[in-house]
Amino acid sequence: MRKSELKFKLSELAFQVTQNAATEPPFTGEFFDFFEDGVYKCICCDVTLFSSEHKFNSSTGWPSFYSCINEGVIDEIEDNTFGMKRVEVVCSNCKAHLGHVFDDGPKPSSRRYCINSVALSFTKND
Repeated sequence: MRKSELKFKLSELAFQVTQNAATEPPFTGEFFDFFEDGVYKCICCDVTLFSSEHKFNSSTGWPSFYSCINEGVIDEIEDNTFGMKRVEVVCSNCKAHLGHVFDDGPKPSSRRYCINSVALSFTKND
């Protein structure tokens, strides 16, 4: 989907996050304190990215996962903006910015995918 189409499909915040690597304010997103069973998809292209089985409460204010649904759905990019060394996470299919990944998560992966709620949609398990 083109940026011009996404501008009409998404909220202003979702557009800024997914297309311009903005960040939603902590503790404000729909999914930061949401723990129903299902899958989380890219808001831009509908590719399944994360499972509720891998979600955990990180107390950071953003949805956190210790794994993505499979390695092929996420690209990791070095991010040195704002004087920090981080790893940006983008959707492999459409390149939408999702958030960042850190090495301070729970076992078994010790990873914390810190994802903006507005970059995701949710489909409940039947």
